[in-house]
Amino acid sequence: MATANEIIQELKALGNDNQREILQRFFKTGKGQYGYGDMFLGIKVPITRAIAKRYKDAEESVVTEMLKSKWHEVRLCALLIMVEKTHKATFNTCHKWCEIYLNNTENINNWDLVDLSAPQIVGKLLTEQKDNILLRLADSKLLWDNRIAIVSTLSLIRKGELDMTYYLAGKFIHHPHELIHKATGWMLREAGKRDINRLRKYIEDYGQEMPRTMLRYAIEKFPKEERKIILGTTRQKKVSNINH
Repeated sequence: MATANEIIQELKALGNDNQREILQRFFKTGKGQYGYGDMFLGIKVPITRAIAKRYKDAEESVVTEMLKSKWHEVRLCALLIMVEKTHKATFNTCHKWCEIYLNNTENINNWDLVDLSAPQIVGKLLTEQKDNILLRLADSKLLWDNRIAIVSTLSLIRKGELDMTYYLAGKFIHHPHELIHKATGWMLREAGKRDINRLRKYIEDYGQEMPRTMLRYAIEKFPKEERKIILGTTRQKKVSNINH
């Protein structure tokens, strides 16, 4: 079995200086931005994913050590290993890895880390425990917990269960951060693929109240003329503290 240090050294060897600069700009790592202080090796996601598949049998201690790394791609690799471990796994196995995940959300601290892992890991437990898990995350003061909550509902949407997505959308409609507006709009858009009339009714009722970014994401799949009418009849909502 490989150690955490061995996997980390392999990832470091794949780093690219030019890609590192691109990623650090893209993920807003400057002072005052949401990703401030995050450090990148400069590895594209498909490469990290391939490493994760190769080490999908890594021991729990190895994965948890990687999850605490200062390197973004090492943390991502750990999360993708966890995704591999929960794929087609038993409920008890999924529960174990979900608990590890939820105990380390301060290290799941950028939107890609959340989006590539939350539906597959947290989503596995939502059938029986969705209220307890998602409401706790939604009430957290940690931005990334909030994003995990809304993005995890993707697993429910895929089963045709839309109520929690709409509940959290209402909860986050006044959230101060654009990353939550984007994620919420994205999940509303996905819910609309299951029931477009419900989404239209939600936009009719709350479109004036929704942050502009959330609204744009939510109606992205609407016909062009319908989008123009909706955006033309809703006011521009001011957003503060987006730090981008």
